[in-house]
Amino acid sequence: MKRRTILLALLLPLALAGCNEKQAAKVPPPHRMTAEDIGHYCGMNVLEHPGPKGHIFAASLIEPVWFSSVRDTIAFTMLPDEPKDIQAIYVSDMGKAPDWDKPGADNWIEARKALFVIESRLKSGMGGDEAVPFSDRAAAEKFVGEKGGRIVEFGQVSRDYVLASAGSLGTASADEEAGSRRPKD
Repeated sequence: MKRRTILLALLLPLALAGCNEKQAAKVPPPHRMTAEDIGHYCGMNVLEHPGPKGHIFAASLIEPVWFSSVRDTIAFTMLPDEPKDIQAIYVSDMGKAPDWDKPGADNWIEARKALFVIESRLKSGMGGDEAVPFSDRAAAEKFVGEKGGRIVEFGQVSRDYVLASAGSLGTASADEEAGSRRPKD
């Protein structure tokens, strides 16, 4: 009995240390964007499109999921068939981007900490409306002054704005899905 108690006393700190390491590892750092990164919905290389990009880490997935636009990145978090065990959402910080055509390979900001310009005149790399992310309010305000739009936080980017033309995500729009579920005459 004494041996078992001593053994447990020795193993308990090691087990707790392992738990702390696992908790610290839950938020993976952003990855540098490369030519091998393929957009989740479009199946194309993310570098082939202008505008901001994104990638998401989910505990149930081995690799990050890449997106050709930030709007697609946000849509992933809203669609019911996508994983919900999201650890981190990274988007291009366009205040630090060289320009719209080259959003940068490693200037990421956690999406839930970013400000977004929506309803601007610029379109995403896939041609749809975009949610343009910034870490700095002054940079976002300058963008609004030049390209229009309005500034919102992550939680204020509406589902309607993101999913309005879900067909651009490689999925059917809500109207198309409803139509496909209606009984045929």
